[in-house]
Amino acid sequence: MLILRSSPASPFGRKVKIAASVLGLSDRISIDMADTTNPEDTIRVQNPLGKIPALILEDGTVLYDSRVIVEYLDFVAGGGRIIPADISRFEILRLQAMADGMNDASILQVYEKRVRPEERRHPDWVAYQADKVARALSALEAAPPRMVSGLDVNIGEIALACALGYLDLRFKGTWRSTSPHLEAWLDSFEAHVPMFAKTRIEPVEW
Repeated sequence: MLILRSSPASPFGRKVKIAASVLGLSDRISIDMADTTNPEDTIRVQNPLGKIPALILEDGTVLYDSRVIVEYLDFVAGGGRIIPADISRFEILRLQAMADGMNDASILQVYEKRVRPEERRHPDWVAYQADKVARALSALEAAPPRMVSGLDVNIGEIALACALGYLDLRFKGTWRSTSPHLEAWLDSFEAHVPMFAKTRIEPVEW
């Protein structure tokens, strides 16, 4: 049994869970909650960076980060399932990179307001991160991915769905008012990929 160290709110962990489901591998993975803020949590031994997700293989080897994990899962599933082997892989990996970058910028905004004392916060730095997300949303709204049909989804689309889901979770879905094409795309993704709804958690204030 593979062990996935993650947390319910992690968009990167969610990406791995959805990828595993699409690939038919969910029943081979056990989910183990990780607390990256706890110095006693073994995640800091399993991944010296102390970051999630991390996938513990049956021989004890640990894979990280999410991009490495999903590539491994695709390999286990036979290859070329969610990460094509042909030239289209680079467009798909580029979309994954943009979605992951949106998540990075969004998480940094959350950490700034959750972790740093108010008197030491830097509004300009938060705005700098927010602008990354805004630019990515604008580019994607102008050229949204194909509408999803069945479980024929790739890792770029999975990553994007998780990035938009994280914006719903932490930023009250404000992206939707300016991104109708992306909103319609996410609706189609959710309609065809059941694990997206299964991995959703309720928004919380921060």
